[in-house]
Amino acid sequence: MNDTRRLESRDEWIGTETGRAEDVVTSTVSKMGPAYGTVDSNAAARTMLRQVRIRPTRQRILLARILFDGRDRHVTAELLHSEAVAKGGTISLATIYNTLHQFCAAGLLREVALQFGQTYFDTNVSDHHHVYIEGEGNLRDIPGDGITVTGLPAAPDGYAVDRVDIVVRWSAVRQEI
Repeated sequence: MNDTRRLESRDEWIGTETGRAEDVVTSTVSKMGPAYGTVDSNAAARTMLRQVRIRPTRQRILLARILFDGRDRHVTAELLHSEAVAKGGTISLATIYNTLHQFCAAGLLREVALQFGQTYFDTNVSDHHHVYIEGEGNLRDIPGDGITVTGLPAAPDGYAVDRVDIVVRWSAVRQEI
């Protein structure tokens, strides 16, 4: 118990150099986030954050509960900020961005950059792609096996293809009258 309190107070524990979610979370995987179950209490949020070596602050716990409510979600920092404020949280947009990037580095979220200045954060960290609906700002998942990619260039010596991210863009077709 004393060791836990000591670790929680160490600022350096915020870092993720000790492990990523897919490496650290083992038996608790079914209990956290969409890929990890539902984080429906402060205790569950604390457990999830500790598993990936992120210090569970009040703001991080609030954001984890909002993000990992059992649904696959695509959120922007601004959307998450408005949801946190609506739930009574006092949190800056800068803290939201920092926390989202920490969650990505820990493997809890996946960053989807559509174009400069337009980034979504995805709670579904499994192998999949996306469809973006122009004009609606709606991002949807495509199963990873739903698209086949051929003709990728070979990786140079010392490198390997980590993953391929595909975003298909749909726009409404104007019908002439």
